[in-house]
Amino acid sequence: MAETRTDWRLEEVRALFGLPLFELLYRAHGVHRAHFPGHEVQVSTLLSVKTGACPEDCAYCPQSVRHDTGLPVDPLLEVEAVVERARAARAAGATRFCMGAAWRNPKPKQLAVVMDMVRQVRALGLETCATLGMLTAEQAAALREAGLDYYNHNLDTSEAFYPEIISTRTYADRLETLQHVRDAGMKVCCGGILGMGEAREDRVALLHTLATLPAHPESVPINQLVRVPGTPLEDAAPLDPFEFIRTIAVARILMPGSHLRLSAGRTEMSEEMQALAFFAGANSVFYGEKLLTTPNPGADGDLSLFRRLGLVPEPGPADARGDARHN
Repeated sequence: MAETRTDWRLEEVRALFGLPLFELLYRAHGVHRAHFPGHEVQVSTLLSVKTGACPEDCAYCPQSVRHDTGLPVDPLLEVEAVVERARAARAAGATRFCMGAAWRNPKPKQLAVVMDMVRQVRALGLETCATLGMLTAEQAAALREAGLDYYNHNLDTSEAFYPEIISTRTYADRLETLQHVRDAGMKVCCGGILGMGEAREDRVALLHTLATLPAHPESVPINQLVRVPGTPLEDAAPLDPFEFIRTIAVARILMPGSHLRLSAGRTEMSEEMQALAFFAGANSVFYGEKLLTTPNPGADGDLSLFRRLGLVPEPGPADARGDARHN
């Protein structure tokens, strides 16, 4: 089994990216099989519980109030509506339910509602995840007390390229929230977005930062940019698919015990590209027709692809407890 390290040197990461592709895939697949059953894929569902009017200026995001994307603004959903969606996700095979809100940081009343959502979704036997913006240490502790399993807060890109994408919060702000999440005892979900105009060196630096955190994120979403009309990145050049696969493979070698999730942008990936990503070490996906506000492959299509590849959904915590998923 590959050693889990948090002391990777930047030149080591750069050297992995420079390997011939088949050599890199060979190494990554070996690491993956040493840490995970090679045929299992963890399945999550993501729901936007509050959509639009975000004050941040993230260049990729259709929810920013600063971009004219025509996205409607929806208030925070009622708790029961979220629970119903979680029940449907569980019935479709999801084992983790993620709730996202377009906030810079949650206010006390908003956080209280989300905490109620967490408690009720967790009672269904699902793992819970939330992405609500920046958190204080006290907010992170409150979410953990409510039963939140994972908190998602992506770094997006390298620290050097970050100012080209976002100006309304700093890289240090993001790292601080990640530390609050870890200190509160929650699992960390943190990754990035590829294809925003960054250079390979930025992808090297992003993975180096993730792999040298005090502990590796338990979940690492790797997004391919969805070029949304009305955002500053609507005309970004597509990323070479092999470069995306390289990034997955390097991430698997650097963070051998993390779930690597194929996230946004899968509607623009061929089935062959997704299959190669699974071979390279990706072992998690989002089910459902939307990822917050952008398109995502339907669950039926994913299950069909899984069958053709001999993949199966990973058992969730409810499966381990017996019949909780059938209550």
